[in-house]
Amino acid sequence: MSAGEQEPGADAWGRAGPRSRPRRRRPRLEGFKREILNAPNLITVGRLLMIPPILLLVDKTDPFKGVLAMALFLIAGGLDLLDGWLARRQGLVTFFGKFADPLADKIMVMALLVYLTAEGRMPPWLVAVLLGREFYISGLRIMALNEGVEISAGAGGKAKTSFQVIGIACVLIYFPYLAPWGGWVRFNEIGLLFLYVSAVLSVWSAVTYTRGFIAALAGQTEEVSDDDEERAG
Repeated sequence: MSAGEQEPGADAWGRAGPRSRPRRRRPRLEGFKREILNAPNLITVGRLLMIPPILLLVDKTDPFKGVLAMALFLIAGGLDLLDGWLARRQGLVTFFGKFADPLADKIMVMALLVYLTAEGRMPPWLVAVLLGREFYISGLRIMALNEGVEISAGAGGKAKTSFQVIGIACVLIYFPYLAPWGGWVRFNEIGLLFLYVSAVLSVWSAVTYTRGFIAALAGQTEEVSDDDEERAG
């Protein structure tokens, strides 16, 4: 190197300066941010943020809090329908949405069932059946995904969800109210009745999903064996 030449990274006096490090790009992180920051997924995140206020309103000593908790719970259910509709209409069905949307539903339902049981509004065995079914189906879906089998919600699962939502909403109201036609509407008893039906549908739909999973595996095995025979021939 000649005297007039300067070492890369050195200043005018020949002192070595700090070497500039190449900037590391994170395209996956940026893509993940863009995936989250769309209307359907933001609504899903908003539903997750609604869970703590609803739980704070679970109080069987204040009728107004019960009605307000029920209203927020139903609004969250309406937002669940809205974000799914927007995702399909705008072509924004993402991996994050597929993961977070059912997760938000399960966390809200599980948290409310635990809180309502702690308040003495429903028997513990009922919550054990409902939560046990959810954990079982979640595990079954993971097994199905690993085997390349898709388990979609059937009629039994959708009916279970409908009865569960109505039951939880009624139990949140809790207090009996005078009906316009006379007599009393005992919301807690009505809610428990809906949840009992939901428990029966939960077990039935779990059995149905299990049969479908086994049938799908059997069909895949037959296809593989047929391919093997063709290769052997």
